[in-house]
Amino acid sequence: MKILSGLSLKEITEITEELHASKFRAKQIHNWIYHKSVSSIDEMTDLSKSFREEFKQVAVVTNTKIKVKQTSSDGTLKYLIEYPDGQCVETVLMRFDNRANLTACVSSQVGCAVNCSFCATGKRGFIRNLTFQEIIEQVLTIQRDTGLKVTNIVFMGQGEPLLNLDNVLKALEIFNNDFQIGARRITLSTSGIVPQINKLAEKELQSTLAISLHAPTHEIRKRIMPIEEKYPLSKLKPALLNYVEKTGRRITIEYILIKDFNSDVETAKELAYFLKDLKCNINLIPYNDVTSTGYKKPSNNEIMKFKYLLEHSGKKVTVRLERGADIDAACGQLSGKEQR
Repeated sequence: MKILSGLSLKEITEITEELHASKFRAKQIHNWIYHKSVSSIDEMTDLSKSFREEFKQVAVVTNTKIKVKQTSSDGTLKYLIEYPDGQCVETVLMRFDNRANLTACVSSQVGCAVNCSFCATGKRGFIRNLTFQEIIEQVLTIQRDTGLKVTNIVFMGQGEPLLNLDNVLKALEIFNNDFQIGARRITLSTSGIVPQINKLAEKELQSTLAISLHAPTHEIRKRIMPIEEKYPLSKLKPALLNYVEKTGRRITIEYILIKDFNSDVETAKELAYFLKDLKCNINLIPYNDVTSTGYKKPSNNEIMKFKYLLEHSGKKVTVRLERGADIDAACGQLSGKEQR
């Protein structure tokens, strides 16, 4: 049985041709999946009933389900999506200031091997990679449930995208070509897998690369990010400079602010020095409390002082708006609860 979600027009055409149907039928089916976000073949009402019955013998639209849905007072929606093998991942729909932009935060793996100490997902360990269709299903699930069209994609959910690069790149292609979401509306976030960053640089993608940096020195970073031992800042920095040179794209630096750890004035100065020759924007992320880590969010005064020092160095700096604070919004919180 073929799963239609995540298939390209060409792949859908191959299925319909086996049923001796026209290419126009494939275009109709493609439109129902990606632009009308149906969940079943029966909903494809411009197909004849006889063809729908025949088509149902060889294909289904989806084989996933929503296990849990949470709604925040700020409009953020968080889903726990279950796949046929019983494994679950989180995906989030974020809305900002009533703007038309609707951003889906998607997962790339079940669990994560990187094991950053501030992240709830890493505590589960790595279970498996998601297929490109399972990644696509997250966005289609949002669209089916809400009736809304996702306009932006960020790979900032569970897992390390660059450790599942083939499936992530295939999903990027489908988001771009089949959903018609522009490449510059898609952000790929990584903890800093240097060989894969170099590989991405050769592809000259127009999507945004975001680096989960979170510390300006080796000594600080290795305390919260074990990946620093394998791919230290001394190797990461040249890879980022090479990426900018090859693609011409500005990198986004993600920096979680943790009270009494990496949010003081001296650390801000060290960060400014580390980034001085890198074409980048900086996104400061006040820590979203995960009870089991013991980390805390800095005061607003500390956050603004940190931001000012970076801006004074000539960088564009934003502070990420807190979304979903009244639900299990931090990555891995919801699935962690369900696994217990």
